[in-house]
Amino acid sequence: MEKLLNEQIVGQVKEVFDGLKEPVQLLFFGSEQCDYCTETRQLVEEVAETHASISTAYYDLEKDADMAARFNVDKAPVIVIAAKNGDEVVNYGVQYSGIPSGHEFSTLINDIILVSGRDSGLDEETRAYLKALDKPLHMQVFVTPTCPYCPRAVLVAHQMAMENPAMIRAEGVEATEFPDLANKYNVSGVPQTTINAGRGTVVGAVPADHLLDEIKRALLN
Repeated sequence: MEKLLNEQIVGQVKEVFDGLKEPVQLLFFGSEQCDYCTETRQLVEEVAETHASISTAYYDLEKDADMAARFNVDKAPVIVIAAKNGDEVVNYGVQYSGIPSGHEFSTLINDIILVSGRDSGLDEETRAYLKALDKPLHMQVFVTPTCPYCPRAVLVAHQMAMENPAMIRAEGVEATEFPDLANKYNVSGVPQTTINAGRGTVVGAVPADHLLDEIKRALLN
């Protein structure tokens, strides 16, 4: 099988992963009715091969419905970027729906670094608000592979999920792979962050404090 990542990219990824701190597990969820599942799984495998701290697990959306429910996965392909603490897999609410190709490949790499560091990197005020959250928060960041600003928008949402994964799920969504979902939330440009099924919307890659303002507004609805 032909590799998706050439030697130059593999070399760059290995260099970036030199600073990985704690183990990470990539959980792949696929389905037989899925256009890009084969390529997405292969990409997960090739990325995991670049560093000993990255392990993988593979699940079928229908056959492994209990695991899909545990990690709040409702479509395929999906990659969950989780922490691995010994035998325990810890869900940080960080996931990507679709194949992370083009600019979105950097999202997968940055997610692995983020989860490996076990630290969101957000300011104290934002951390405090998110940690105290007692209402469920689901952010879906719609992106396309050709959008250079999209990875930043996904990363901010993923940083937020890390502060309170019991309440927060942040999902990068490849808009062209899930057109019905994109149409449902009137996605006309990317990145677009949809909060709690349309109760809030942010268009563009905005700073964390701007996104937080919209989250607060959406949670009041």
